[in-house]
Order: sequence, then C-alpha cells, then structure tokens
Amino acid sequence: MLLLFAVRFVRTGIERRFGAMFERLLTGHTNTLLAGLSGTALAVVIQSSAAVALLLTGFAAAGMVGFGFALAGVLGADLGSALVVQLLSFDLRWLMPFLLATGGWLYLKSDRNHTRLNGRIILGIAFILISLQFLREAVDPIRESAFLPAVAGYLSTDYFAAFLVGAALAFVMHSSVAAILMCVALVQVDALPFAAGLSLMLGANLGGALIPIWLTRDLPPVPKRIPLANFLLRGSAAFLCLMVINLFDLSGALLLGQPGQSLVSAHIGFNLLLALSALGIVRHLEKPMSWVLPEQEDEEATTSDLLEPLSPLDAPHGSQAAVAMSSVRQELLQMVARVERMMRPALDLYQNDDPEAIAALLQEDEKVNTQFTDIRRYVARMPRQNMSKSEIKTARSLVEYAIRVEAAGDIVSKRMTGFAKARHDERVQFSAPGWKELSDLHKAVTESFALARHVLLVDDLECARRLVLDKAEVKRMERASRKAHLKRLERGTAESFQSSDLHLETLRALRDLHGHIASVAYPILYRSGQILETRLVTEMKSERVND
Repeated sequence: MLLLFAVRFVRTGIERRFGAMFERLLTGHTNTLLAGLSGTALAVVIQSSAAVALLLTGFAAAGMVGFGFALAGVLGADLGSALVVQLLSFDLRWLMPFLLATGGWLYLKSDRNHTRLNGRIILGIAFILISLQFLREAVDPIRESAFLPAVAGYLSTDYFAAFLVGAALAFVMHSSVAAILMCVALVQVDALPFAAGLSLMLGANLGGALIPIWLTRDLPPVPKRIPLANFLLRGSAAFLCLMVINLFDLSGALLLGQPGQSLVSAHIGFNLLLALSALGIVRHLEKPMSWVLPEQEDEEATTSDLLEPLSPLDAPHGSQAAVAMSSVRQELLQMVARVERMMRPALDLYQNDDPEAIAALLQEDEKVNTQFTDIRRYVARMPRQNMSKSEIKTARSLVEYAIRVEAAGDIVSKRMTGFAKARHDERVQFSAPGWKELSDLHKAVTESFALARHVLLVDDLECARRLVLDKAEVKRMERASRKAHLKRLERGTAESFQSSDLHLETLRALRDLHGHIASVAYPILYRSGQILETRLVTEMKSERVND
C-alpha cells in the first residue's frame, strides 16, 4: 500500500506542477517517432504510462491530437514506464535520507504552491524507495514458510495462470510499475522463480493496458479507440511472447545475470520491440478501430453546429440523454480550447501593436458566442420528463459553465484587447518588476486551462481540488502584485505612475478569467461534500449577537 500511495503521490504532484508543459510536449508533433519519444519522456517523469494514456485520450477528445500520434505516444509511454522500473530497481537506499529531508522540508514548510509540489515529488520518490526496501525485508521470512514456495512452484508450472495473475495484479493496483516492481523484488530474493516472474511480467503489461480502458469507459467512441488499440497491440504481443517463451523453454536464455535485473531487462526489451514494430503502422490502425468502435450519429457534430447530432425537428429521447450530455461536453471542450488559444497571445498584444491579431481574437470570440448559443438551445430542447434528477442537474451545471467560459472569452476579446490598445495609444510603459508580475500571473492562468479540460472530461475529484487551490494561488499572486505596485507608487517610480490603471485592471481581468475557467470544479466538490456553500459564520455566540 505504501508503494501504491507513493507512486500516485509522485504522479499527481508532477501532473499538477507541469500539466501545461505536458500538453505542449504531447500535441506539438507531426512525426510518430517524435510523438513516441515524447510519450517515453513523459512516462519517465510521471512514472505512469496509464496517466500519459489518459492525457492523450483527453487531448484526442478535444481534437488537439490525431489518432496515430496519440497511439504512438501511448506506446512510447509504455516504454517509459519500463525504464522507470529500471531506475527504481537500483539500490538507492543511500538517497532516502536526503530525499526525505529535502522533500519533507519543501512540502511542509513552504507556502508557495509550486515549491510544495516540488517537495511532494521528491518526498514521493523517497516513499517509493522505502516501500521497496520494506517489501524486500518482509519477503525474507516468508521464503522460509511452506506457503510461498508452494504458490511460486505452481506459478512456475502453470504459466497461463501466472499470466492472468500478473494482469489482475496490475489492474487492481492500477499501476503496472508498482506490480512489476513487486515481481522484481520477489525474484531478486529468490521468493519467486525467474520463469514465473516472466509470466507475471507479461501479464502485468496486459493489465496495465486495461487500466486506461477502464478509466475512459464513459468517453465517446472516438477517443476510446486509442486505449483499445494499445490494449489489442500490447495484449496480443504479451500473449505471443508468453507462448513462445514457454513452449520453446526460452526462460533460461533470458536469464543473463541476476534474476531481478534480467526480469527488468526482459520488460524493457518487450516494450522496446513492441514500440519499434508498431510505430510504423499506428496511422493505419485508425480505420480498423473505427470498425470496432464506430462513431455514433449523434457525435458527428462539428465545432460550429452542435445541433447537427440531433435534428432540430426531432427532440432527443430520454434514452439518448447520456449521448446528448456527451455532445455538450465535447462542445464545451472546444469552447475552453478556443478561449485558451485566445488567452495565450493576449499579453503579447501589450508589447506588439497588431490590429490583425486583435481582429482575429474578436473573430474567435464570435465563434465562442455561437457555441454558447448552440449549447443553450441544445440543452433547452432536452425533454426533462425523460431525464433523471441527476441528469437535469448535470445539464444545468454544463450550461452554467458555458456561461462562464463565454464570459472568459469576453474578458480576452474586450477587456484585455482594450487595455492593449490603450497602452499603445497612450505610449504607456510598465516597470520591469510590474511586467514580470503580469507575465507570471498570465502564465499561471494559462496553465490552468489543461486542468480545467481534464476536470470537464472525466470529473476528476483530485484535479478539481487542485483547480480550486490554483484559484487561491492566482488570487495570492494578484494580491501580492497589487501590493508591490502600490509600494512602487510610494517610491515614486515613474513607469508605475504611467501604467497604474492598466496594471491593476489587467490583474483584475486575469483573476476574473481564471475564476470563470476554474468554476468547472465546484459542482464536483459540492457533490463530494468537500466545499461549503458559503464561508459566512452560521452560528454566533449569544453575547456577540447581543453586542
């Protein structure tokens, strides 16, 4: 359990700290080899191929990456998780005190969100090393009992049962890295024969490919093709290797040194061969997968016409409520992605007087407004009598979020472009510290878009909490910049006097925009009871009331 906790602790910390960078890394490729290498690098950092598969599936659902490149990234991520097993299998006990002290100090003593996340990552790595040491020590006395040798002996003779046990172990643990590390630890101390470890390892590869399928089960068919294709490739390759190794008795040939290291090498070799052999055909698999998971008619809507899935003359039936809700979510994802594209160059307009760029932003905002109108009409046409209370509440919350996203687009297209024009017209200059504060806040707000899309897509409670915590961090940055700006005014800084109105208004605009985008988290937190309706004190002492 400590190993499972530690792996998740590190993964969530890295996702929260570097989420925006992950998006750029995974969606900016036109070559399948580069996409696979990006997936490998990201899996090494996150220590989870399933997490990378979920990210890529979400990006594919939002139309940000194609099927072939997403599948190449998932295959590369599987290789990356195998490399993680190699790194963690080394004897790094000498690092544990340093990692515990450094990570614990950063995580517990710092008030800055990014510093705490860095501490979380370092602390989680220390926990992984501690759990592996505990596992090795705990297995030593078990080896002398009659139970473990009997089980190990059975698994070494029934390789198919070992294969299924490995798959179940990885799926139940929700981490192929943790499952294979456990197998390596058992093989290293001779508690498990190497041949049984090979079958367990191949089964863990199959179980690891099952995890993204389970986690994306509620998505529309098109993005679900990616984890399913990975499962079919990985599962068939693992089963083929299982049969070849055991039918031809090749386990001895794969034992090249210490059993534990040989098992890790076999795991890396399997994933490397699979990635190299499959990268050349990933683009050609989209058509067969479209036969396995065909598009539903209701999902053929384009970004500009949400009403196309269901005819305007035929109101949706109650049995189609889930499909209709999925269509709304997909359109909302496109809205959020469009506002994000508007947001990224918004601060550059302050430096460059570019009327064409401003006009392009205004055109994008018109598209956002059109999408909002389409969503509102689409939801209004849903027959409430055929929907459950939870479905009605979900539909209402999606419309409310569409209102907030539309308002966020207005902030960029109207307020921020207006501020940019005012700066150029009045030749206003920002002070160097003031401009850095605005740039840092703009970066923090932009990084939250990827998290908001993920929450909208899968209703992730942990990410919803992180989004609200990020909102508090944005407010802290805005408040700190405002105080620093006022201090510069007191010192008589000329640039601060010139840019005072623009600086304060831009801070307020960025804070408001982030509040709109982060509002997707509140319905999830309300449902789980992790947020209050109001921060006002509801009960007061009688003497205070009398006063």
